[in-house]
Amino acid sequence: MNKLIVTSILCLAMMTSAFSAESIKSTSPENANAYIITPTDGQTVSQNFKVVFGLSGMGVAPAGTEKENTGHHHLLIDTTELPDMNMPLPATDHIKHFGGGQTETELTLIPGKHTLQLLLGNFAHVPHDKPVLSEKITITVE
Repeated sequence: MNKLIVTSILCLAMMTSAFSAESIKSTSPENANAYIITPTDGQTVSQNFKVVFGLSGMGVAPAGTEKENTGHHHLLIDTTELPDMNMPLPATDHIKHFGGGQTETELTLIPGKHTLQLLLGNFAHVPHDKPVLSEKITITVE
C-alpha cells in the first residue's frame, strides 16, 4: 500500500479516536541528535539556498515505514512555538515535511531574518518520545 495512504489512514484514524497518539508514538535512543549542516547559525544566504540535514544515533526512513530508531525530517521555519509533540506534525508554510526520507532541500525565503530548526517524526509524522530536535539557527536572507 502506498506510504502516503498508510500515513493518511493513521492520521484519519487518530482524528476519529480509533487510535491515540500514544499508540503510535516511537521512542528515540538517548544519543539521537538532529542538526542542520548548512546553512550555519548567523550565515547570510541568497533568497534561494540549500539546507542540508544531519542526523546521528538514528537512521532516516520514509514516512509510513515503521522501523525502530528511524524517522524522517520536518523543517520548522520561523516558528515561535514548537508544535504539539503528541500529534502528527501538520504540513504548513512553517512546517515542511520530508516524508520521502530526504536529507536536504532547496528553500526560497523572502529577504530578512529567519529561523530554521529540524524535528524528526516517526512513520506517522509524530515526534519521538524524547523529541529529536535540532538547535534553532538564525539566518539572514539577502
